[in-house]
Amino acid sequence: MFCDLMCESERETELEFVDDLNFKNKVNYSSSAVQIPTDIYKGSPVILNELNWTQALERVFIENRREDSSLRWQVFGSATGVTRYYPATPWRAPNKIDLPQVSPLSVLLLRFCRSGSVSGLTLKLMKTSVVEMLDTLSDDDYVNVARFNEKADAVVPCFRTLVQANVRNKKIFKEAVMHMQAKGTTDYKSGFTFAFEQLLNSSAPRANCNKMIMMFTDGGEDRAQEIFEKYNWPNKTVRVFTFSVGQHNYDVTPLQWIACANKGYYFEIPSIGAIRINTQEYLDVLGRPMVLAGPKAKQVQWTNVYQDALGLGLVITGTMPVFNLTADTVSSQNQLILGVMGVDIAINEIKKKTPTYRLGANGYTFAIDPNGYVLLHPNLRPKIINFREPVTLDFLDAELEDSNKEEIRRQMIDGRSGQRKIKTLIKSVDELLFTHNSPLLCPLLFPDNLPLSVADFESLLPNSFESEGHVFIAPREYCNDLELSNNNTEFLLNFIALMEKVTPDSKQCDNLLLHNLILDTGIIRQLVDKVWKNKDLNTYGFLAVFAATDGGITRVFPNKAAETWEEDPEPFNASYYRRSLDNKGYIFRADELLNPENDTIGILVSTAVEITIGGKAIKPAVVGVKLDLEAWTDKFKILASNHTDNRQGSNTCGPNRGCEMDCEANSDDLLCYLIDDGGFLIMSNQKDDWNKVGMFFSDVDPYLMYALYNNSFYNRKQSFDYQSVCERMPNSEAGAAPRGVFVPTIADFVNLAWWTSAAVTSVTCVSLCSGDAADEVDAEGIDSKERSCVMIQTQYYLSNLSSSYNILQDCGNCSRLIHAKRINNTNLLFVVAEKMPCNTCEIEKLSQEEEEFKEENPCEEMAVARYRKGPSTCFDNNVAVRFSDTISISTNKNKQAAWCDIHKLVRLKK
Repeated sequence: MFCDLMCESERETELEFVDDLNFKNKVNYSSSAVQIPTDIYKGSPVILNELNWTQALERVFIENRREDSSLRWQVFGSATGVTRYYPATPWRAPNKIDLPQVSPLSVLLLRFCRSGSVSGLTLKLMKTSVVEMLDTLSDDDYVNVARFNEKADAVVPCFRTLVQANVRNKKIFKEAVMHMQAKGTTDYKSGFTFAFEQLLNSSAPRANCNKMIMMFTDGGEDRAQEIFEKYNWPNKTVRVFTFSVGQHNYDVTPLQWIACANKGYYFEIPSIGAIRINTQEYLDVLGRPMVLAGPKAKQVQWTNVYQDALGLGLVITGTMPVFNLTADTVSSQNQLILGVMGVDIAINEIKKKTPTYRLGANGYTFAIDPNGYVLLHPNLRPKIINFREPVTLDFLDAELEDSNKEEIRRQMIDGRSGQRKIKTLIKSVDELLFTHNSPLLCPLLFPDNLPLSVADFESLLPNSFESEGHVFIAPREYCNDLELSNNNTEFLLNFIALMEKVTPDSKQCDNLLLHNLILDTGIIRQLVDKVWKNKDLNTYGFLAVFAATDGGITRVFPNKAAETWEEDPEPFNASYYRRSLDNKGYIFRADELLNPENDTIGILVSTAVEITIGGKAIKPAVVGVKLDLEAWTDKFKILASNHTDNRQGSNTCGPNRGCEMDCEANSDDLLCYLIDDGGFLIMSNQKDDWNKVGMFFSDVDPYLMYALYNNSFYNRKQSFDYQSVCERMPNSEAGAAPRGVFVPTIADFVNLAWWTSAAVTSVTCVSLCSGDAADEVDAEGIDSKERSCVMIQTQYYLSNLSSSYNILQDCGNCSRLIHAKRINNTNLLFVVAEKMPCNTCEIEKLSQEEEEFKEENPCEEMAVARYRKGPSTCFDNNVAVRFSDTISISTNKNKQAAWCDIHKLVRLKK
C-alpha cells in the first residue's frame, strides 16, 4: 500500500510528481510518503499513532535536503513495519524487506514435529516460518537448522556446526527445509541437547554475542528441564524462543514455561498472515539491552550493497537505531527499539569520488566491507533487479585465482595499507585476454598554457562531420550542469550548449577532464586534416579509419562509417581500446554477424599510440582502421602462398603427395585461417566461412581447434559469474518462499535486522522433523521466472609459442598435416591445414559458452571459512532488562529521538 501525508490526514488531494534524474524516479519534494505492508491494518491505533508522530520528521527531511542537495532517500523504518521516506514517490517495489538491527547472533532453529499431528497447513506454516526466520539474519550472524524425531540431525548434513548466515548458506538451508516431511515421534531432550552442543562448541565459528534457540512446534508436554539444568542454568547464556504453529488444542503451557525459564519469549503463529510479524518480534527482546545501553549503542551500521527499491540502482545505507526514551514508570526506562533511521548512498555516487580517469582504461578502484564483500568493483554487476537478497560478491570471487588476492583481502579487512600485484583479465563480450601484471596507464596531461583553438572546438559541431568525420564524446560528467543522455549526439549537443555558457576553467566543471577533452579534439582534428583526408581509403581496402583518446574523444572517418559504428563512445569501456593498451602491435577483432545477408563485414584493427615524455612511456590514444573483409581476404590468400621458383602451375594437394602451400589456388584442398588470440575466426580462404567470421573457431572447425588446443597453441581459463540469472526450474519449490507471505515491511535501505543482528551471536534453528520425501508446498514461490545462479565460462587465449610448428593430427583411419605460426606484431595465429578426409575423430568439443555451474558438494567451500571481522560491540545482556510485553509510546520523545538520529546520519554523510 502506498500512502502519502494527504492520505494520513484523510485529505483527497493527490501529489504531483516530477521526474528527477538524481533519484531516477518521479518525486515530490514538498512531502514525505509512507509505505504500509498489506498484512498490517492501517486503521489500528498503533499504526495511526505512528503515522501521527512520524509526520513531524517531514520538516527535518526537507531541511536536511536544503542543507545538502546531494542527499538521496531519507528514511525512517518503524519496528511495526511502517516506512516513512523522503522525497515522496509512488511505492512500486514488491520486495520483501528485512527488519532486524541488533547485535550479532548465534542461532539454532529447531522445528519439532509430532507424529501424525504435523501435516498439511501446519507443516507448511512451519516451513514458511523457518524460511522467514532465516531472512531476518545477516552476514554477521551464525546459524544452523536441525530436525529430529527420536534423534536430532542437521537438515544440511555437511553443516555440522554453525555456519555464517550469508545468502549462499541461507539458500541451502531453505531448499533443505522446504523438502522436509513430518515423520516419526519427537523427543525434545534430544533436540535441545543437539542445539546446546552446537551453540556451546567453542571450536566452531560464531558471532560471540547473543546465543539463541528458536523452537517451532505444534505443541508438546515435555519441558526438558534436565537439559536446561545441564546446559543453560543458572547463567542462562542461551535464550530460548518458542513458537506454537497452527491451530490446535494442545496445551501450550510447557512452551511458555520453556521460553520464560530461559530468558526468551513465546509466540503463536496460527496462520500465514501471522508469520512475518511473529518471526520478527523476537528482535524486540534482543534489542532491550541495546536500548538500555543508551549512547553506546548509537552506532552507525552500514548495510550490504543492495538494489534500491525506489530506483536508485545499487546503494548502501547508513542506519542508526531509534530508541523509545520514555519512562514506563518513574524509575523504569522504556526498553523498545522504535525503528531505524537511514540515509542512502548510491554506489555510483561513490564511484564519482574515485580517480577513474586518472588510472587509465584498465585501472580500477575497488572497496570491500568487513565480510570481504565488494562495494565497488568492475565485476559487481548483478543481473537480477530488485531481488529479495542483498548483493554479496566476495572479493575472492570477483577476481581470478591469484596467490596474492587473499592477502590483499585480509589486509583491507584489517585496515592495513600495502601494495600487491595480482593477475587479472580483460573480458569483453567477444573474447578473453590474459594480462600479466600490467602497469597502470596514466592519461596524457597538457600544460595549462597550451592554446585552445576555436577551430578545435568547432570541429565538435555536427555540421563539420561530413568533411571531418563523426565525433563521439565520452558521456562523462565534465560539469555539474551538464545534462546526461543515452543518445550520444544529444549528449554532444548538450555539451556544446553548456560550453557556450561557461569556460573550461569554471568551478562547476572538472577542469582536467574538460581540458583533456578539448585538447584531444584539436589533436585528432589535425590527424584528419593532414593525413586522413589525403588518402583514398578504397585503395587500401579500408571501410573507415578512427582514433580514440583517453580524453574521451572518438572520431570515425568518413562520416558514413559512423552509421555502422557500434563501439562504446566511452573509450575506457571499449574492448578494442582496452586491449590495444595492454598489447603491443596490432589487435585484430571481428564481431560475429547478427545479420549476415545485410551487414557489411569489417575487421577492426587497432594499435596504441605510445610516446615518451620525461623518460616515461605513455599511451594517450588508440588509432585503427576497419578492413573490408572481401578485399583483404583476396590479399590474405595471395600473401599466404609459398610458391617455388620453378612453379609451372597449381599443384593439386592430396593425402599421399605434397603440394605448394597456395591458399588461393588450392582452396579445395587447403584450409587457411587467421585466428585471433581468443580463438575467434578473423579470415578464411573458404568462401563458405565468410559468414562465420567472428565466431569461436571451434564452431567453425571443431577438429582443428581441438588440435590447436591439444598442441598447446591455446591455453584456457575458467571464470565464474556468481551474479547470473537462470530460468526457474519447472515444478520446483526448492528454496521458494511462499507467495503472499512476504510483503514490503520496511524499506530496503532501513533494516532493523542489521541492528538486532549486532546482538545475536549464534542462532541454532533446530527443525525437529524427520523425513525422506518432500512434502508438497502450495506456495509457488517468488513471482519471478528467474532465479539467481552461478555460471561458468571457459575461454581461450594464445600461449607464448612464437616459432612455426607442424602438427600431424591422427584420427586412426585418416590423418592430416597442420602448419601453425604466430604472426609477429599482431594477435593473430596463421593456420594452414589439409582438409580432413574423414570425420571419425573422437574429440572434446571445445566451447566458450556460459553454462550453469552445478555445485556437487555445497560444503566444500565451508571447509576453510573465509576471513572476516564482525562488529566490535555486543549488547547481549543487561541486568535491568525485564520481560514485560507492555508498550508505551510518547509522541514528543519519539520525535526528538528520530530527529537526532537523522541529523547524525546526515552529518556522517557529509
